[in-house]
Amino acid sequence: MVSYADFMTLLFAFFVVLYSSSQVDKARMAKLSSAITAGFSHLGNGEGQGGATIVMPDTVPMPPPYPADGSQNAKSIRAKLERGLSEELERRTVSVREIPDGLVLSLREVGFFESGSATLRASSMDTFDRLGSVLSSEPSNLRIEGHTDNVPIHTPQFQSNWELSTARASEIIRILLTREHIEPQRLSAAGYAEYHPVADNSTEEGRRLNRRVDIVIVVPHGNTEPGTTSYPQRLKDSPSSAD
Repeated sequence: MVSYADFMTLLFAFFVVLYSSSQVDKARMAKLSSAITAGFSHLGNGEGQGGATIVMPDTVPMPPPYPADGSQNAKSIRAKLERGLSEELERRTVSVREIPDGLVLSLREVGFFESGSATLRASSMDTFDRLGSVLSSEPSNLRIEGHTDNVPIHTPQFQSNWELSTARASEIIRILLTREHIEPQRLSAAGYAEYHPVADNSTEEGRRLNRRVDIVIVVPHGNTEPGTTSYPQRLKDSPSSAD
């Protein structure tokens, strides 16, 4: 009987606690409600208090990542590059061409790297300053792609053309980040070794054209289908059209 009585006492206390916790102080809740209403009215989210009403639209339209006419924007960027790099275009150390992805600015080895090296020539920094002034004014993403000819390389630094092409692309990324202050989220790098040539590797002239770093300025044209790759187009380009 004593155990049963203790159990009933505890059960009674439990229900008392539940009942008391369910009772809300209505006076305090009324004060809190008034304070919240006054606060939002003061901020202009309610009526009265002379505040302006804030109207939130149902949807906020997001701007497209590229202009509606991508081909026109590509032509505009190309014109800026050709003006800024006119000396390099004359010397044929750089070339510019359009592809479905946008524009390709090819930096040829002869103007930017020693043979078998991934370190940029000091003499090319002025070119990068002029190039950076154009690229920093455009919002387009940039793909930095390293390419080599088909002559094998095997040095303590580079075991194959894969390492050389990737290191050159990474070096361009470093310069664009540290010297030209291009936003890192716009940049990506890749190395393709000798497997995406723009000219015939059986001739010295062709190999010279294939040793390059391509800066792909991504400005898709309106008629480009998703997933379209630019490599077939590049392989069709002749060396003369690349200039």
